[in-house]
Parts: sequence; structure tokens; C-alpha cells
Amino acid sequence: MKKPLILVTNDDGITAKGIAMLVDIVRPLGEVVVVAPDSPQSAQGHAITIKDPLRLKPSKVFDGIKAFECSGTPVDCVKLANNVVLNGRKADLCVSGINHGSNAAINILYSGTMSAAMEASLEGIDSIGFSLLDFSHDADFEQGRKFVTKIIQQVLDKGLDNCKLLNVNIPNLPESEIKGIKVCRQADARWNENFQEGKDPMGRPYYWLTGEFQNDDTGIDSDVAALDEGYISVVPSMHDLTAYKAKESMGSWFETI
Repeated sequence: MKKPLILVTNDDGITAKGIAMLVDIVRPLGEVVVVAPDSPQSAQGHAITIKDPLRLKPSKVFDGIKAFECSGTPVDCVKLANNVVLNGRKADLCVSGINHGSNAAINILYSGTMSAAMEASLEGIDSIGFSLLDFSHDADFEQGRKFVTKIIQQVLDKGLDNCKLLNVNIPNLPESEIKGIKVCRQADARWNENFQEGKDPMGRPYYWLTGEFQNDDTGIDSDVAALDEGYISVVPSMHDLTAYKAKESMGSWFETI
């Protein structure tokens, strides 16, 4: 049988430990092509480059794998992969990550990791974004290997019928302590933001974004709840941001205008 074509990308850069793990996992599962940023691009959301030319350079980071580093954002990487690198071929699966840090709850909107996967899903490609709840430089991505492999294999075998995008988050636990995988909804949680003010050596003011994550969602079926309980969370995600209940309640507002 023909091997599936798997596109791998991320937002932490082509030399990050997380993407190395992801490439190692998918290598035996299909034909792998990597297009990833040439430097870290965290929290870029769905940004694209329109004012500057994009550079695409072959990379030898992964032995025996066709790989390219891109000067743009994670979404730029997927767009170039689909329109240039794959040269008319359509990937069977796009996997993005493995990200340093959580992309649960509202983080999906800011995440370069998830936006890269979302871009592929907009092109009709089954896509998965993976994140590990560990921001440290020496994060151990091995601790979720068997679960990541299982999720990818299930999507390759069964396909995604009612959505094209999965947001997967892995708790920062040894693999033996991870209780399993839960399919969840996105938690209704947000960041309480603050800006730390200071001055640079020239005396000019600067502002550095900080904040605390606030979760007021008491539901037991959310991604944050699953992660707190030691499970991997899998959230099937969509692109439609319409608030349908508000649409119904506002339907009569403008009838007399």
C-alpha cells in the first residue's frame, strides 16, 4: 500500500527538541516532509508574512528526511509546504509540535503550533497540534511518546470525519503516570494580563507582557480538567467562530431599521 504523506511543522523552530521527537515518531508511519521556521515563532497565532519575501532553505537536520527551514511564521510554513514544497501533492496528515507549554483553553487562539495545524486543516488536511505542559528548555518529550504515536495512528487509520483539527495537550508527568486520553471540550478560561514596565539602557520605557492563567470553568469535561487529572486532552476543533445563540437572540434587533 502507498505510504501516507505526512507534513511536519512547529513554532519552536526546526532545531527544537519537540519537532525532533515528532519526526522520529512519524518516520516509520509514512513519507515525511518537514517545513518549519528557521527560528522560534511562539505565540504568532495565525500571522502571515505579506510585507517581506519569504526564504525557504533545505535543511539536513533530520537524516534521510526531506526538510526545509522557512524565514516566516508557522502558517507561512504550511502555506509554502502546500503550494511549493509538495508541488501539487496533498498531504494525508499534518502534525505540528511538539510545543513547549500548554495550548489548552484560550491558548489555541494565540498558538503558532495550533495555527500551523489549523492552516493545514483549512486546506482540508487532517491535522493535529501537540503540546507538552512543560516550558523548560530540557523538557522530556519522551514521556508522551506512546500516546502521541497512538493518536497519530488512529487518525491515519480512521480519518477525521466531523472536524479536521485536533488540539492535543500532554500533562507534564512521566509516561507511567499518565492515566490515558480523554476527548474533551475547550475550557472557558483566559489570561489575566499585566505589563511589567521598565527602562532600557538608553532610558526608553518598555513594557513586558506577563499574566496569570485563570480557569473559572468548573466542568469536568474540559481540557484543563482532564490535564489536571493526569490525562492527555484531545479537543476536536473547528474554524467557525459564530456565537449561534447570540445570533438567534439578536435576530430582531434591526428589523425596524
